[in-house]
Amino acid sequence: MAAISKIEQICIDRGMKMTGQRRVIAQVLSQSDDHPNVDAVYNRASKIDPKISIATVYRTVRLFEEANILEKHDFGDGSARYEEATENHHDHLIDVQSGAVLEFHNDEIEALQKQVAKKYGLKLVGHKLELYGVPLDKDEKD
Repeated sequence: MAAISKIEQICIDRGMKMTGQRRVIAQVLSQSDDHPNVDAVYNRASKIDPKISIATVYRTVRLFEEANILEKHDFGDGSARYEEATENHHDHLIDVQSGAVLEFHNDEIEALQKQVAKKYGLKLVGHKLELYGVPLDKDEKD
C-alpha cells in the first residue's frame, strides 16, 4: 500500500471521508509542483485509477478547496489552477507563453507592500501577487 500523501493526511486529520478515488486525487495533488488544472489532475489520476471520472475530480477538488486544503488560482489562461494551501507565503511569476508558474518569495517586495498599505492608513493582513512575463530576448539577458 502506498504511503499516505500530505493532502490525504490533512483530510484524515480533519475527519473527512476518504474514498479510494479521493485518495488518488489527494496523491496526485500532493505530488504536483506545477499548479495543475482539473483536466491535468484527471489525466494523472486516471492513470492510477482508470475508473475515475472527471466529475469526481471536479467534486473532490471543489471539496478540498472549500475545506481550505487547496488554493484556487486564475493565472489568466482561462482555467482554474490549484495548489496545496500552506502557511508558507509565496508569490507567483507566470510565463504567459508557456504557462509555466514559478513560485518565489522576495523580502523586499513584502516590505514594500507593507509600506504602501501603511502610506494609505492600512495594516496589510494578506495579499496575492501574480507577475506575468515573457522570456527575455537574447540581447535582454545581459
